[in-house]
Amino acid sequence: MDSSQTQKNKMAILQQPFSNLDDLADTISEVLACPVTIEDANHYVLAYSKHTENIDEARIGTIMNRKVPDKVINGLWKNGAMPKLIDSDQPVVIPEIHDIGLGNRIAISIWKKNEILGFIWAHTGIKEYAANDLEILKEAARQVKKYILQKLPDRRNTEKAYKDFFWQLLTADFVSNHTVQSYEKQFNIKLRDGLAIVIFHFEDNITPQIEKHASYLSETMTQVNTIFRLFDDQDLILLIRLWKKDDTSDKIYQFIEHFQEKISTQLQLTSLHGAASQIYDSAKDMTLAYEEALQSLSLQKQFPAELASCFLYEDLGIFQWVDMLKEQRQKRHHTNKYIHQLQQYDKRQQSHLLYTLEKYLENDSNVHRTAKDLFIHPNTMNYRLKRIQEISHLDLKNPHQKIAVYLELLADKLTL
Repeated sequence: MDSSQTQKNKMAILQQPFSNLDDLADTISEVLACPVTIEDANHYVLAYSKHTENIDEARIGTIMNRKVPDKVINGLWKNGAMPKLIDSDQPVVIPEIHDIGLGNRIAISIWKKNEILGFIWAHTGIKEYAANDLEILKEAARQVKKYILQKLPDRRNTEKAYKDFFWQLLTADFVSNHTVQSYEKQFNIKLRDGLAIVIFHFEDNITPQIEKHASYLSETMTQVNTIFRLFDDQDLILLIRLWKKDDTSDKIYQFIEHFQEKISTQLQLTSLHGAASQIYDSAKDMTLAYEEALQSLSLQKQFPAELASCFLYEDLGIFQWVDMLKEQRQKRHHTNKYIHQLQQYDKRQQSHLLYTLEKYLENDSNVHRTAKDLFIHPNTMNYRLKRIQEISHLDLKNPHQKIAVYLELLADKLTL
């Protein structure tokens, strides 16, 4: 029998109906003459073929835990294999990675539009594979995709319901307990205790490649549990839940930091901002949480220096109230007399006393730190402070006056 006929026979074997994924995994294994593992998008095992001799440590750990060990996933990212898998639907040849106990592999990702449904891993060992074998693996991916979609006939309707309900949580004035409980049951999720909204804003246009990487990372990073996710223009909006009751907001901070670091490195993104709401115990509070995350992002954009490393709404401090102060000042046509005096003086004398005062207040009234920031001598700084007091009559020893001035200086910068 010639090679083309053999290829056709192998394809025909894969295209026959299968009653379950285990049978399909065994068939793929027989056709490729090597062990095979089928995983979902989060690297949990869906099925695996019968064992052969000389299986490696990574396969043993994956099957025993029903999930690929974290050290293996991390090693595949460092090796560059995972970025290739989530950028393409083509087979990826992965040479042995001794440090993580992984032998030679050929892997392929299974796609539905821009969503990863799962992966097939062929444990090739020392066997060399030709182009025909890669075509067989691509056919295997098509059959696994077909099986998954056929076994989930309401998938499209479920996806629409998933997004509609998430938008309802984000924007509705009221969501009943009955509605929440109904969707908990439908999606097999828990919508209480340790909930928060996280938003990532991409300055770059959202390409299919960015969407793939972002979706994958949001589902597989371990600091938090991603319950819902959706893209809205250039925002990735997530409803996340802390894994344990004693987990703190530090876990959310780590999640945002690691997400930004990984996706920016993988895709060489120019700018990416992340922010999160406070933690709530009820899904009915997600409208407020969404507003908090959006406000945090807006403030990061308007105060990039002050809030460069502030991801959490609860860490904004006085910035939480600057917008309310600005609104009140506009309603009352209020002008701060101390600021006004310095503005007028700076305009006449072409000086920068108001800016000096602002930096002084930012540095918690520390003369030496402010002088260093302004590249001036501390004696010069003290002279400027004396002039500020003489011109504005601001009492720099009065914390109430200083706080009020600082808040109003921030409000002046804010765009509502």
